[in-house]
Amino acid sequence: QVQLVESGGGLVQAGGSLRLSCAASGRTFSRYFMGWFRQAPGKERVLIASISWGGGTTYYADSVKGRFTISRDNAKNTVYLQMNSLKPEDTAVYYCAADLNYGLAKPNYWGQGTQVTVSL
Repeated sequence: QVQLVESGGGLVQAGGSLRLSCAASGRTFSRYFMGWFRQAPGKERVLIASISWGGGTTYYADSVKGRFTISRDNAKNTVYLQMNSLKPEDTAVYYCAADLNYGLAKPNYWGQGTQVTVSL
């Protein structure tokens, strides 16, 4: 089992940057496929980025491709989401997720979420 705690959200102006972190408990972090989801008001929660167990494979939703970068440090039990060139439409609650299986179709573990607000 793993517990996830996100940090790094906040208020930023359009065009700015934020880096989200997700710290995981336990000694088996490298066994978990990791990802970031986001949920805007009135919308479904969607996967925006994911990273494989060793970090060699990443996925990005079209909406964030070229602007966001996911990475992980297995020695620190942490996954990151670097967000650049932020837009107002990036405003959402961002959730870290983990699963032992590939792809995060139905993650077993979720963080509590961190709010990101992008102003004009």
